Amino acid sequence: MSGALLATGLGILLGESNMKLNKFGINFEWLDQRYNPALDLDPVLTLGGTRVGQAFYRKFGKRLMDLTLVALCAPLLITLLPPLIALVAMDRGNPFYSQIRLGQNGRPFRMWKLRSMVPDAENLLQAHLAACPEAREEWERDQKLKNDPRITKVGLFIRKASLDELPQFWNVITGDMSVIGPRPMLETQRALYPGNDYYLLRPGITGLWQITVRNESSFAERAHFDSLYNACLSFKTDLKILLATVLVVCSCTGH
Repeated sequence: MSGALLATGLGILLGESNMKLNKFGINFEWLDQRYNPALDLDPVLTLGGTRVGQAFYRKFGKRLMDLTLVALCAPLLITLLPPLIALVAMDRGNPFYSQIRLGQNGRPFRMWKLRSMVPDAENLLQAHLAACPEAREEWERDQKLKNDPRITKVGLFIRKASLDELPQFWNVITGDMSVIGPRPMLETQRALYPGNDYYLLRPGITGLWQITVRNESSFAERAHFDSLYNACLSFKTDLKILLATVLVVCSCTGH
């Protein structure tokens, strides 16, 4: 055995043991579950870098699950999107926002969202970062701002309820995204991302990072969660993340 993933809230206790096992070529990684202890992901052993027992789900099952979830959510999307589109349209401009993101294997794709920011958001951001050193430091570390001056009042509401993500179901239909996966990354963020597992997966509307630390981590820490998700990837894992997502959305903690 060359390595294993241990999903436990007590991983810190294995620090000394892990150092000893490293000498024999055995490595452990663990999921820190301080933020979501109910998730309880199952460990997936890796033998010589080959993941055990998940090839079928990776290749076929996950895509089938995506299309099934789109079909099940279709009535809700048809009900929610028209009034949301009208609400955003009344708030200064185009209700939709699109941006080029990196997909599986680093392939660029156009991601869709409901617009939650002012039309001239990029110029406003640069002016704000130039005027506020604390905000610039936060942006460079996290690639987001807790108090973002670009977000409109309507945008604040739809972000808290994660309703701005609903158009991404179209990206799932086209195969650019999955319902569950790493958070979609910008091309400009590629150099800031210290990992490779992101590129092995379709980015997701929700995912392990989104339901655990979500707004409480640096950008670089996302790579850790992407690696853990890639190692744990299974139908059971995705189902647990999906159920946890419902709780996160109901808590309205997005921004």
